[in-house]
Amino acid sequence: MKQEGAAPVSWFKIPFLEGSGHRSENIPDGKHRAMGIFEDRADAGRQLGLRLDYLRGQDPVVLGLPRGGVPVAFEVAAALGAPLDVIVVRKLGLPFEPELAMGAIGEDNAYVLDQRVLSATRVKQEELRAVERREHALLDDRVARYRSRRKRIDLKGRTAVIVDDGIATGSTARAACSIARKRGAVRVILAVPVASAQVLSTLTEADDVVCLATPRNVTAVGYHYRDFSPTHDDEVLRLLGAAADRLEDAISGGGDPALDDDVQIDVQGMWLEGHLYLPGEAAGVVIFAHGSGSGRKSPRNRFVASTLQRAGLGTLLLDLLSPAEELDRSNVFNIELLAHRLNAAKYWLHSRPEAASSTVGYFGASTGAGAALWAAAEQREGEQGEGIGAVVSRGGRPDLAGDRLNLVRAPTLLIVGSADHRVLELNRQAQALLRCPNRLEVVKGATHLFEEPGTLQEAAVLARDWFARYLMPRKSSGGANAPQE
Repeated sequence: MKQEGAAPVSWFKIPFLEGSGHRSENIPDGKHRAMGIFEDRADAGRQLGLRLDYLRGQDPVVLGLPRGGVPVAFEVAAALGAPLDVIVVRKLGLPFEPELAMGAIGEDNAYVLDQRVLSATRVKQEELRAVERREHALLDDRVARYRSRRKRIDLKGRTAVIVDDGIATGSTARAACSIARKRGAVRVILAVPVASAQVLSTLTEADDVVCLATPRNVTAVGYHYRDFSPTHDDEVLRLLGAAADRLEDAISGGGDPALDDDVQIDVQGMWLEGHLYLPGEAAGVVIFAHGSGSGRKSPRNRFVASTLQRAGLGTLLLDLLSPAEELDRSNVFNIELLAHRLNAAKYWLHSRPEAASSTVGYFGASTGAGAALWAAAEQREGEQGEGIGAVVSRGGRPDLAGDRLNLVRAPTLLIVGSADHRVLELNRQAQALLRCPNRLEVVKGATHLFEEPGTLQEAAVLARDWFARYLMPRKSSGGANAPQE
């Protein structure tokens, strides 16, 4: 079991430049976590992908800035189900301090100078031209290397999401935005894990700017990562190839295309709205029971669902209450009603030919966890083929299932944040009543909504591994009975 740990990061609103059309984003306060905000670039990319979830289904193209921005962009593209490409840019570093940019160049003859830096440092024209010549040679070499194996993805009429591992001065970001515009992008979004608010306010080249952390000063991007190992060209090429293969597999489904569509489920004249994703061959399907004030469009549960989907699992995200019913707060705690509708969705799912043989699992968040366990406890005698294969609760209230907890037979995983003290204690009490294979995982530093950097990703991975073990027997590495912890 994971141990309790650090206090959560606080969040606040940062309004970007007024009148520029920029969106306001929830940003973690860098003052609380001045060092090591992100484990590595992949961790940063997964968190950034969660923030950009609103772009799913809008056909964006993710563009990483080589080299360090590509591992971040790879995870963003995975989260959005989007293609991955690169925009090749080179920083023009000061002759006497190469890490500080006085401008940038890029493919398609992009050219940006930072006049503030040039004025403050009094760089001579011949010094600037010498740096430009050197960087142009490196730029041409890198373009030839990255473009030799694959064509550029067409940006005409599409949304370009430009991703880097961080911004210090903004010169390369400006050059990249210019390139995307020239290539026909109708909307340009700049997305980075870390940058200073002062620099972000000057980046008017992008239509939207999304940033996770804004410490007061960003003198070195690597200071905000625990692991900032160099990214090499071979790694960039490998990630581009892997992203292309991943997208092709998602589209082709090995000749058996995935189902990814909105659905309606009739429950005694009440229509439940849902979104069903079924890969070509879904050994297991997870039905989501959302918590209070949440539904099938919950960004947190959609992020977890995308993690399960990449593991080959199907997902069904549901609104268990109608908009009118949600206005009555008591319905959110009507666990019997929610459980009844959850089981109705399970029977509906098994009535579909493409999912008739799939093993079903329940994922419950907040009060939805109580509903998931109540529903799992109602498995009817002799219905092994339609029973529940596994249950996962994330920040849930399993205690709301009451005395039905000891009737649950499906292997159950309880995931709670270490800083969610009251809910953690309720989960421990509920675990003591379970008689099925079960485990309690405590995510260090997480509060109730798992908003802290990396915590939701950790919860999603835990859920993925649990469901893969019990719903995908072909890939199972363990037996059917997990030890109680």
